[in-house]
Amino acid sequence: MGSHEMCLFVHVFLFLVYAFASDQYSQAQRARAPSFMFRSLYSFGDSFVDPGNNGYIPTFARSNSPPYGNDFPERIATGRFSNGLLFPDFLAYYMGVETYQLPYLGPDIDFQDSVTAISFASATSGFDPNTANKTNAIQMWVQLDYFKKYKARLQKKMGKKKANNQIKQALFYVNAGSDDFAFTYFQDGAGGQTRQSPREYEQFLLPFIQQFLQGLLDQGAEKIAVNGLPPLGCIPIGITLLPKNPTKSQVDISPRKRKCLDYVNDISKDFNALLREALEELQSQSPNTKITYIDFEKSLLRIIQNPFDYGFTEVSKGCCGTGLYEIGILCNQTTPVCADASKYVFWDAAHPTERAYEIIFNSNVAAIDGIIGS
Repeated sequence: MGSHEMCLFVHVFLFLVYAFASDQYSQAQRARAPSFMFRSLYSFGDSFVDPGNNGYIPTFARSNSPPYGNDFPERIATGRFSNGLLFPDFLAYYMGVETYQLPYLGPDIDFQDSVTAISFASATSGFDPNTANKTNAIQMWVQLDYFKKYKARLQKKMGKKKANNQIKQALFYVNAGSDDFAFTYFQDGAGGQTRQSPREYEQFLLPFIQQFLQGLLDQGAEKIAVNGLPPLGCIPIGITLLPKNPTKSQVDISPRKRKCLDYVNDISKDFNALLREALEELQSQSPNTKITYIDFEKSLLRIIQNPFDYGFTEVSKGCCGTGLYEIGILCNQTTPVCADASKYVFWDAAHPTERAYEIIFNSNVAAIDGIIGS
């Protein structure tokens, strides 16, 4: 890979990896499960979960300007890496929260509200501490520290007993890991800084994941949902920039013959299997908690492999710009967008559209019901 392609790789791949509403949740107008209503939601992770925290820190990993938010209420670019809602926004509505999730660093958190959705996530963060350092994102342990501070303020405002009960009943949602592979494994590997095999790097990540989840348990979490990796080999920018053959280093920005990269998808599949085993082990050690796995891999693959069944016409590039590499600052006010985002699986070159997130959420409702139904 030449210096020009490497520069493009480093800067562009940094961000990997409602349709209009009659009210705040037009696309989420589904029946809420009546016995599961009115639980708070706390989310942690990367750009799949961040509703705008990165807009309050010194990083260029941001999406708080148009055309992001193109289908959000009032077309506001909140900092979500999508045209509208994210998976946890649909999850919050389903659980009874009356508004979409709020960024912890934002100005709108109400500590008097006993039912809320707050995200501590930061785009381009990951379980590997080196991942967040590349873009000055909020490391996972810092996100956990922010929650500790939030808990202390909640106890002060609501009283310790009431605050602790809210936390006990809340769902903690974690979605990270994609950027660990995008920035640290693939990028450093391309630069010759690591010779780890995918399995070695996966094994390296697992202790960080376990430590983070134990940190949530130590803070009183009793219901934790952990997201697996998406099929990383189907992410548009990965198709664009990663070699079609893992033994070669050339990139191909041609829009023709854009197919998922099986060897990259195999990494997602292998990591997710290890993650599920780790969650099962942690569950066995924590009998008073519920810990469940949320599947992005299979649900997103079903959409990509059978797009017409879901009303999609484009699965291998994003709606913003060419859809091949535009993410974050490269998807901006001067960038053209597709005419109908609901026909696209991806909004930019790494992140799903609101419509795709809604379908992924619906495919995981049974797992969600299982964890919040008690």
